[in-house]
Amino acid sequence: MKLTLANVKQIRTDTSTLLIKRACSYVIDRWHDYSDKKHIFTDVLKYGCQSGTVGFLIYYHDTVRFYEKYKTDINELLYELFGSCGTNDPKKVFGERWDEEDPLAQDVYNKNLLAWFGFEEALRIVGNKFEEVQYYI
Repeated sequence: MKLTLANVKQIRTDTSTLLIKRACSYVIDRWHDYSDKKHIFTDVLKYGCQSGTVGFLIYYHDTVRFYEKYKTDINELLYELFGSCGTNDPKKVFGERWDEEDPLAQDVYNKNLLAWFGFEEALRIVGNKFEEVQYYI
């Protein structure tokens, strides 16, 4: 599929997954900020949300709110990742960034990490639909 604004809007309309809708909205909101549209995806996926490139996922109060809103979708992505990695241990997936003292992600730090993970994975899913982006992610 060609990377066009109309196609991103169509994906947003067609999906029932709220997190994918939010990732599409991010692409739509940033569309006019980029001359090379694939960089909307690659900037986030190369540097991660931790770099501050996603303005609404910088501060803990925002990332915690994001996690709470999209928790079900994020958990589905996390379970898929666990299945593909052959582990159910978040420490093995996230490394030292995962706070082992908060295994159920009840505290701010792990919610923040999961919010970033969820958004990045949703953006990757959307990006993989476009030939111009697939090679780069």
